Amino acid sequence: MPSFRRLPLPLALCLTAAALLATGCGESAKLPESAGIGPSPQLPEPNKTLIPTVHIAPAKGWEDGKKPVAADGMTVTAFADKLDHPRWVYVLPNGDVLVAESNAPPKPDDGKGIRGWVMKQVMKRAGAGVPSANRITLLRDTNGDGVADERSVFLKDLNSPFGMVLVGNDFYVANTDAVVRYPYAPGQPAITAPGQKLVDLPGGPLNHHWTKNIIASPDGNKLYVTVGSNSNVAENGIDKEAGRAAIWEVDRQTGQHRVFASGLRNPNGMAWEPTSGMLWTAVNERDEIGSDLVPDYITSVRDGAFYGWPYSYYGQHVDVRVKPPAPDLVAKAIVPDYAVGTHTASLGLASAAGNSLPARFQHGMFVGQHGSWNRKPRAGYKVIFVPFEQGKPNGAPFDVLTGFLTADGDAQGRPVGVAVDKRGGLLVADDVGNVIWRVTGATR
Repeated sequence: MPSFRRLPLPLALCLTAAALLATGCGESAKLPESAGIGPSPQLPEPNKTLIPTVHIAPAKGWEDGKKPVAADGMTVTAFADKLDHPRWVYVLPNGDVLVAESNAPPKPDDGKGIRGWVMKQVMKRAGAGVPSANRITLLRDTNGDGVADERSVFLKDLNSPFGMVLVGNDFYVANTDAVVRYPYAPGQPAITAPGQKLVDLPGGPLNHHWTKNIIASPDGNKLYVTVGSNSNVAENGIDKEAGRAAIWEVDRQTGQHRVFASGLRNPNGMAWEPTSGMLWTAVNERDEIGSDLVPDYITSVRDGAFYGWPYSYYGQHVDVRVKPPAPDLVAKAIVPDYAVGTHTASLGLASAAGNSLPARFQHGMFVGQHGSWNRKPRAGYKVIFVPFEQGKPNGAPFDVLTGFLTADGDAQGRPVGVAVDKRGGLLVADDVGNVIWRVTGATR
């Protein structure tokens, strides 16, 4: 590492940060990746270093003819390529596949200071520095060969869209700052009618976790919307976290809403577990206390429950960085159901219901792991399957799709959203490879 001791402090820090981005920095994991997986992950003492761990997998994309590696007994093909940062996928009842081509909106107050500058460089190097296409694209496989042969712009001029859901003839989009409703007719390749805002969501110039997901209740009366935190651990002030780090319940007709569950640092994927009828979510936990902390997780979501953020993690493990503390809230914090690895950036979540993959994938949840930028060694960068029994996780996860990282540590792709399509294949949005992958049984 070069020495910048004789330079003015701000410049020295900037140059140091630039060097660290190129070389990696910080401590390394003491525990194997498996220690942060399962219903009772190992939680060592925090390891807060002067310089946080930065270990980016530079975004390179796929070379011609290359693709991820499917698990034994399965195959993977490109359902659609040449997309623009595809983040999320949603399957309409007629089998059409919708893709949110999206990236972060402008958020000037989230990039101030040296830390903000460093984070901008991290995101660019990891493949998230491109402007948002702000559209939803429709993909249609007309001949059933597993490859989309028709595509159209379904919706455009959106504001960093992410989650999508259809209820009856109402199509809802979760933009970064609002849920918007559009009229939909089955089979239409595009929506041209104007949308109607149903409810505002926390956004603004400080909009740290910008992705907002949406799912409908089984009876269609309510919508559930994820709203991530505005910081790592409330370092911007707890007042900036109003309505955040939570899942909202929204009345589909009126837009009236309430916080359904809170203390969830950055919830993204949501799915209904068919046996128990419970809502589940995938959550990204906090950073900067070491490569071994804190595991991301999937969990059932209880009405009115508090899951600890920012004051504690995994129940009542207090985060001493948060001032002032809140022991009354910590005492109420619920332990998540199942850890899915430290800093794996587990974003996508889909129930196994309706898939045509081998028998071991019939009961449980698929999880899209976008991959770490702040862990040594790297973790995630794959799609896993968590097996369930009687509505709860049961046993170790299985790899479904791997091979996103090269031997040199470059990211050929990064998996995000996952969904089961009309014919039982698993769709995976890859926002670095700009591909939607389709995983099927070997004979399909």
